[in-house]
Parts: sequence; structure tokens; C-alpha cells
Amino acid sequence: MPELPLPKSNRGIAVVSLFVSLVALGLKYAAFAVSGSVALHADAIETIINVVAAAGGLWALSVAERPADHNHTYGHYKAEYLSAVAEGTLVVITAFLIAREAVEGWLHPHPALAPWNGLLLNAAATCVNLGWGLVMLRAGQARHSPALVAGGQHVLSDVWTGVALVAGVALIPLLGWPQLDAVLAGLVAINVLRVGWEVMRDSIAGLMDEAPDRQTRSELRQIISTNGYGAIQAHDIRTRIVGAMTFLEFHLVVPGSMSVKAAHDICDRIEHAVRAHMGSTLVHIHVEPETCAKQDATVVAIPAAPAPQASSGT
Repeated sequence: MPELPLPKSNRGIAVVSLFVSLVALGLKYAAFAVSGSVALHADAIETIINVVAAAGGLWALSVAERPADHNHTYGHYKAEYLSAVAEGTLVVITAFLIAREAVEGWLHPHPALAPWNGLLLNAAATCVNLGWGLVMLRAGQARHSPALVAGGQHVLSDVWTGVALVAGVALIPLLGWPQLDAVLAGLVAINVLRVGWEVMRDSIAGLMDEAPDRQTRSELRQIISTNGYGAIQAHDIRTRIVGAMTFLEFHLVVPGSMSVKAAHDICDRIEHAVRAHMGSTLVHIHVEPETCAKQDATVVAIPAAPAPQASSGT
């Protein structure tokens, strides 16, 4: 899939997402209007939430991009998680609204008016969502943006829903079973509920400062060990990732005779290496002499400085 020229800011991507959601909403409500299908109506209801979520994501990204100030000295990055939690909540509410439509359709089934026209319009909306959902998800992962990732996951859940609906609604006139329309709407509700829970779970973990995965923690320890030569060890290593920003803090044990300048140089070397690997990072290092070092279960040993290469003589 070729790379699309995306806006440089996450907020710009959110603006495009809002526009795409409005296009998909128009197509899906047109599909329901010409067909009268309960399942297609349920799909259109979900798309309304996509529009609301896109607007919320735009607000959150606008806040998250603000620089730190005296009231928010660590920045506004967590606004993205608030948006993602709100989006997950809306998705869960949508699931119950769709379930109600499904029950109503089961109790009072009626044949679709023009299913094939509705299916074509719904399929067009599904194609739009597929392309944009993949773009959003990849951009969110590359930029470490929870709001974009949550939005991409939500849009892609709409895609799989749309594919299932197109196939299912196409079978209704062939099988002669109008209740299948309500069954499909019920399946849509279950899928939407699952996606909503996943979005909320991941976002709440970010709000609660959950530690990154084991591989990321291992990579950070390796960076400290590789670039901390001259020091003795590091301990009390703590890290959290908030949106696109990584926060890292630890204690660095150095020889008691080491000068402040030498210890500072080691800290700078580690900070540069961490930022080169993780991107935007705020590093806080507490330097302590070996005679005052605290003992901690998670200690990173630091190898001796590499031996200088001998100069060739003539």
C-alpha cells in the first residue's frame, strides 16, 4: 500500500478523519434510506459515533499538542487518553443502541425495500473506511498517538462490520428469512462492544501510568548499560509512555572520586542514546556515589569503558 502524504501534525490527521467520517455517514444513511434494513440502520448508528469520536479526537489532539505551562509542567499529553476513554465509552453506548434495534427487528421483521442499492452504498462506505482506517492506525503507531490508534481501531471495526453486513443482507432475499436482518444487527452490537472495551482498557492503562511492555523495558536497560560506561550501575529504573512522550528516571551509581563534569557527561550520553531510540523523551537521572548507593532488586550493571584504540606510529 503506497504511503499517503499526511499532515505533519496529528491534529491535521484528525481533521481529515472527521471529514472521512462525515462522508461514510452520508453513504451509510443513504444505504439505510433506500433499503430500510435494520442491520444497515445499526451500521449507520455506529457511524454517527465515529463522527462524534473524530470530533473528540480533534479536540484532544489540539490540547495534547500544547506546550507545557506553569499549570501542566509535564505537558498535556494525557488529553489523548481522555479522548480515547470517551470514545470507548461512546462505542459501548452504541453497542446497546444497536442491540435495541436488533431486538426490535427480531420482534417486528419486515422485508428490505431495495437491498441491492443499499448494499452498494454501504460497500462504498466500507471501502472508504478501510483505506482511511489503515492510514490512521499506521500513523498512530508511528507517531505513538493513542488518539489516532484508537480512532483507527474504531474505523477498522466498522470495516469488518460492513463486510459482514454486505454478505449477510445479500443472503436475506435468497434465504427468505427476514429475521436474519436482526441477527446481523445483533452481531454488529457484539463486535462494537468488544472494540469499545479494548479501546477503554488500553486508554485507562495509559492514564494509570502502566509500564511499557517487557521488550521496551529491556531495550531501555540495554541502552543504559551500553552508554553508561564510566559509571558502576543503574537502579530504580522507572518508565512510562504518555502519548508520544516517554518519561524515564533512574539512579546512576558512579565512583565517589568522579567529578561532577564527568558524571554529567555520562548522563548526557545516556540521554542522547535514549532519545535516538525512543523519540521525544524526558529523562531524569539521580547521580549518587558508590558509598551512598541504595540497593534495589532491579540493578543494571554497566561494563567498563571501552579501551582506547592505540595510535599507529611511524
